[in-house]
Amino acid sequence: MAAAVESEVPMILRLAGHPLRWRLLQELARSDRQVRELTGAVGVRQSLVSYHLSRLRAAELVSMRRSSADGRDAYYSLELTRFRDSLAAVGGELHPGLRLAAAPAAGERRRRTRQILFLCTGNSARSQMAEALLEHVGGEGVRGFSAGSHPKRLHPNAVRAMREYGIDLRGRQAKHLNTYARRRFDYVVSLCDRVREVCPEFPGDPAVIHWSIADPSAEPGTDGETLPVFRRTAAELEGRIRFLLALMVRER
Repeated sequence: MAAAVESEVPMILRLAGHPLRWRLLQELARSDRQVRELTGAVGVRQSLVSYHLSRLRAAELVSMRRSSADGRDAYYSLELTRFRDSLAAVGGELHPGLRLAAAPAAGERRRRTRQILFLCTGNSARSQMAEALLEHVGGEGVRGFSAGSHPKRLHPNAVRAMREYGIDLRGRQAKHLNTYARRRFDYVVSLCDRVREVCPEFPGDPAVIHWSIADPSAEPGTDGETLPVFRRTAAELEGRIRFLLALMVRER
């Protein structure tokens, strides 16, 4: 009888309701993590962390991607949009009054401009796109910056992908991360597994976040063939940035 009742509980609640899985979800809600980082954060053996991550991956609430810095490592990411939609569906099923309300507009409730630095290797695609999307989505309450550990020319497909959002990247120059070595930021977001390993410390103790996002410019093929990859990268960045803005409202 108990098993039958449990099976009626929505999967999202059964998965998230487990104490250890909830702690793992909390860690991943803020930043992509490796298994060893999660093990250190929650204080249990790695085999147990791996088991619960596999349960979350099976439900497609968590995804895994091999590190571009060391293929033996992997980064785990919380699928925030899927998690949000699953919770919204469960609330609505229980009672229409429990449907999740829309998050506050990005510019609301912030009293000062927040400064966010995005880092990747070349500063030719991901970080440039993230910088532009942040200011496009966040409005006057935020200011974006970007740099790379080995700057190179802005990729033409980054320009094309951003044009579809009404953003013009033409004329932007790649910058070395040392350009901002003495500048204070509220958040430093690494988008590349390699640059995460060489990221310097910035003054002012900014919040440091990692998003393990594949480099679209590393995909083989002509510009026309790889443009869809840049579009997917842009969509992922936009989604993550919107969640980051909501986090900033809470942490104001």
